[in-house]
Amino acid sequence: MTTNTTPAKPDVVVREVAKNVWTFSRPLNLFNRLPVGGRSTAIKLSSGGIWLLASTPLNDETKAKLEELGNDVRYIVAPNVMHHLFLKPYKDYFPKAKVIGPKALNTKKALEGWQLDEVFDPEHPEAQHGFEDEIEHVFFAGYVNMDIAFYHRASKTVMGADLLFNLPATEQYTFSDTNAWFPILHLLRPYSWIMRLFIWKTEADYEQMKLHASQVANWDFDRYIPCHGNVIENNAKAAWKDAYSRYGL
Repeated sequence: MTTNTTPAKPDVVVREVAKNVWTFSRPLNLFNRLPVGGRSTAIKLSSGGIWLLASTPLNDETKAKLEELGNDVRYIVAPNVMHHLFLKPYKDYFPKAKVIGPKALNTKKALEGWQLDEVFDPEHPEAQHGFEDEIEHVFFAGYVNMDIAFYHRASKTVMGADLLFNLPATEQYTFSDTNAWFPILHLLRPYSWIMRLFIWKTEADYEQMKLHASQVANWDFDRYIPCHGNVIENNAKAAWKDAYSRYGL
């Protein structure tokens, strides 16, 4: 007797968005309701090591791709104080990697019984972590979530957590039974007043936001990888300037 079985749906969409730049996109419903999606990004450095913005679970598909890329994860990065829930599983699986995040995140990690290996500290922006020859960063000290923008020069790609959204998150919901579209939320994207309003409402210091938004705008980039929403594949700098137009970009 033959039993028909339906293969399980993949949990994550793994894609090479540019040479040596891989994204891991999956569903994430904020407050168990809002379909914002989640995404991690891995970059294979010229040294052969892997730099990883870790914002999604370390599942089997993610492990398989990282193994294919050499399994040499050297940096595990938290892009703000909110995107940190999966850091420990990555550190446990890649114990030689350095976990780096905003300094304030160590308060949360202390409750878990551990600390980051290194920190992004707005009081010491000159601090080097080992990947700066290929990936630059700007700490948004004037943003409530203490976000950090990262710039991979070789691929002209900027990455961030909550600095810029591009909803609806259709790629992240590719294999999901949940619809990526949600009323009003789908307007949280570039060239939308909702995106500009969101940035304004999450501003903690205007002058700091202006300074750091300008630093990102001065980077030579064409692509933006958000944690929430679709990758902005082209003309991302124009999208950034529109979203942050409040700061005179």
